[in-house]
Amino acid sequence: MELNGKSAGKPTIAGQIEARLRRDILHGTLAPGAKLNLDRLRAAMDVGLSPLREAVTRLVTEGLLEVETQRGYSVAPISIANLDEVCALRLELEPYALRKSIENGNLVWESEVMGALHRLNKTERIPGDAASLAAWEAANNAFHLTLVARCDMPLLLKMYKSLVSMNDRYRHLYLQAVAAQRDVIAEHTAIAQAAVERRAEDAAALLAAHIQASTNNLRPLIAAELPAVPL
Repeated sequence: MELNGKSAGKPTIAGQIEARLRRDILHGTLAPGAKLNLDRLRAAMDVGLSPLREAVTRLVTEGLLEVETQRGYSVAPISIANLDEVCALRLELEPYALRKSIENGNLVWESEVMGALHRLNKTERIPGDAASLAAWEAANNAFHLTLVARCDMPLLLKMYKSLVSMNDRYRHLYLQAVAAQRDVIAEHTAIAQAAVERRAEDAAALLAAHIQASTNNLRPLIAAELPAVPL
């Protein structure tokens, strides 16, 4: 990835750094709790300190990095307590955002929801295949974002995206470690169908059940297969 091209403006460079660091955090290349040495990162990526600081500041806001006075930046730790908190917040915010999206959405939104569902259902998820899992995760996130996008509440969407990023760390561990995964095609289809049919309470309940089921699958993996993770 070219990060120091002169044709790219400063925001583009910072965005590229942010994307690279986010990928390394989500995929475990940067382990939970790992300290970040900005000078070493700057040299390794061949970028300036200013766009690097901009990128890590964004990731702090997103909840993937933490910063402490005198101690610098580190990758946010993962734990059962954090997973449960992320789930609890998602259960409060996402069904509400979906209800508002159903209220505000038009025919274009309905078409976008069904299009995102079709792309997700047609995207293979092959355990152990990194490219396949990355494509599925991208399609899954796009589908869920499309569902709530017409809530038309920028602050809510910002919080939603932050929670999704934190949840993605756990889901990536699950996708990498578990060969047999539950079939979520029926769950996604039911949520989308209820949404475009304007059955707001049904759609919200189905989404909440989907979020809870995903968290229930993650909890034993984090607890049993990652004993080094603080509980």
